[in-house]
Amino acid sequence: MSSEPQAEQEPPTERNISAGMRIYHQKADCQACHGWAGDGRRMNSQMPDGANLRTSQLSREQLVFVIKCGLPGRSMPAFDRLAYSDDRCLGRTRADLRRMGLELFDPAATLQQREVERLADFLFAKVIGQGPMDQAKCIEFWGSDIDVCSEVPD
Repeated sequence: MSSEPQAEQEPPTERNISAGMRIYHQKADCQACHGWAGDGRRMNSQMPDGANLRTSQLSREQLVFVIKCGLPGRSMPAFDRLAYSDDRCLGRTRADLRRMGLELFDPAATLQQREVERLADFLFAKVIGQGPMDQAKCIEFWGSDIDVCSEVPD
């Protein structure tokens, strides 16, 4: 390990946050399990319940790892297309997971490293640690007062 202090990460740009929001809602379809607001209220009754990301205690590094490697046996898919093909995910392969009796769900789409980073930018800027959704946060979250915000408590 290096004794040099690590540079503090630059705050994400609005462009990166917006890109992460699009990935959350469209490409990765995170809202199907975690809800549009990241509070674990799923969109599709056929999908499993996802964690409430608004109350997550994960660090950025841990979050990126979970997005890339998923949570085998717990419905969280691995979004890295090479997850469990080499040692990048705890040194385990898909064969190891099968031997352990752990199912790994396939994601809606795989994500590139920069897309995972944008998704993390969005989640930390708009979801994680932001507390329960209310009307003011809903309007700020979407950038305008849309219909869904009228359904959120004040």
